[in-house]
Amino acid sequence: MKDVTSREDVEFLVKEFYSQVIKDDLIGFFFTDIAKIDLSKHLPKMYNFWESILLGNPVYEGHPMAKHFPINEVSALEERHFNRWLQIWEKTVHENFDGENAENAINRALNIARIMNHKMANARNQ
Repeated sequence: MKDVTSREDVEFLVKEFYSQVIKDDLIGFFFTDIAKIDLSKHLPKMYNFWESILLGNPVYEGHPMAKHFPINEVSALEERHFNRWLQIWEKTVHENFDGENAENAINRALNIARIMNHKMANARNQ
């Protein structure tokens, strides 16, 4: 297997991940029923987000944390949800890629999940 080295690799990884996560019994409803994401609009943003993180190309503009607070108000984003998100992400990465950027994708996702879990829990407890 190859490493994540191009925009095309990032797009493949993100598409594969979303094809699984939106069907997931535990967290899929956040994407389909609560956020009601339009994949044709959401995926290009996620391609830019992960390309910026993994390839160092500064193509992402936005504030990803801010998008999650309204979802958290409707239905709590809890540690178990972030753990499932990570599980699906890691499985998707390992099934398709191997190398430094692939491992970085997993490590960065772990950090993102930890931070988001902490911030979502704090927002609920205010």
